[in-house]
Amino acid sequence: MIVAQKTIQPVLQRYARRCRMLQLGFVGLCVTPAFLLRRETLFMSSCVYTFLYAAEYMKARLRAEQCPPRAYNRTGWTTRTEARMREYISFDSHKYYTLMEREDIQTQVARQRRIEHAPDAIRAALRGCEADTPVAVEATGNWYWIVSEIEQAGLRPLLVHPRKAKLMMGMINKTDKLDVHGLNRLQRNGTLPTVWIPSADLRDLRELTRTRLMLSAQRTRLKNRLTATLAKYGRQHSEFTDAYGPRACTELRQRLEALPTQTRFVSELLLQQLDFVQQQIQTIEQRLQQLVQITPEMQLLQTLPGIGVILAATIALELGQIERFASAARLASYAGTTPRVHASGDKTRFGALRTDINQYLKWAFAEAGNSVALYHQRRPQRHVSQLYRRVRLRLRKGHGKAIGAVARHLAEATFYVWSRREAYREPTGGRSKAV
Repeated sequence: MIVAQKTIQPVLQRYARRCRMLQLGFVGLCVTPAFLLRRETLFMSSCVYTFLYAAEYMKARLRAEQCPPRAYNRTGWTTRTEARMREYISFDSHKYYTLMEREDIQTQVARQRRIEHAPDAIRAALRGCEADTPVAVEATGNWYWIVSEIEQAGLRPLLVHPRKAKLMMGMINKTDKLDVHGLNRLQRNGTLPTVWIPSADLRDLRELTRTRLMLSAQRTRLKNRLTATLAKYGRQHSEFTDAYGPRACTELRQRLEALPTQTRFVSELLLQQLDFVQQQIQTIEQRLQQLVQITPEMQLLQTLPGIGVILAATIALELGQIERFASAARLASYAGTTPRVHASGDKTRFGALRTDINQYLKWAFAEAGNSVALYHQRRPQRHVSQLYRRVRLRLRKGHGKAIGAVARHLAEATFYVWSRREAYREPTGGRSKAV
């Protein structure tokens, strides 16, 4: 009996300290548990423990009503600041308006409101919200200014992956009201698929490299149009390697003189437009050299085969931070250099490259792969040249898949070069797997 008394008394005293309800006259029973032991009644002991359990349960329930439970997201359990949030906010943005939903955490009452797009409209709609409250926004075409106004309002934007969010919602019907409510449901569950948000300065600098890419594509279309026009009349042959280079202009104009009148007229217009686009590209490149600081990361990227100043700036601006990628395979997948995989049972099929990726990074690594393919005979000892020849000739996969294999190798090498702060070195181990 003495041993049992010594065992139960500390337990009852601990519960008496933690439970306020025991102060209503029941503390005396906890301080003198010998009363229970002298009666030697197991029934009374079970009543005490039942009462204590009920008291602790009521306290836990009151705490749960005052503060919502923590949710688990990709970064771990939510912090105490997030647990004290009063509401969930989500946006379903379109071209001319945004549908906003504010869901109260305590009552789970949701209110939706349509916001017409105008300067400071988003900031005015968020006036009165608690600071640092997360706001879910889909990564649509006009998210730049919406995210900026959310930050100016003192709230924290969460950029959502649209395709993953739709799959996780799992809804049969699709309306704006269902979409915006689904984003709040994902926030409540802690499963909102968010993506990285670059800074405003980085978003601004990206426009230089992205616009240059657009103008380069336009320049290629103009050259192809002129080449096709000359081919119609058998005038496509040229003595120069670059038929549209500075030294080939005289020969090109002579070939245009032999064309019919109207064809020559439109071809000269195309040639003038080609010269204008070329001047714009040179202007952007000069501005890039003035504004974009050559960082140590860019210098390391230029050690990769086929990557120069323009491609290094494009890759650096598009990646932003290498720490947001867990591995080289993740970076290669983000850059669109990995194929689709469909495996079932013992059968595995590799499809085309993915399309829901960063198109600018994919272009940069593909351009570097084409540069490797162009000079692979001059530098046959390089690993990328051997990889290109092995995929194209030995495996008979063709030029396109060989470029894809080289682009994937360069994407994975970018991760190691940047993360380890080391220049590119030729692989010394076994040959890389051709994909």
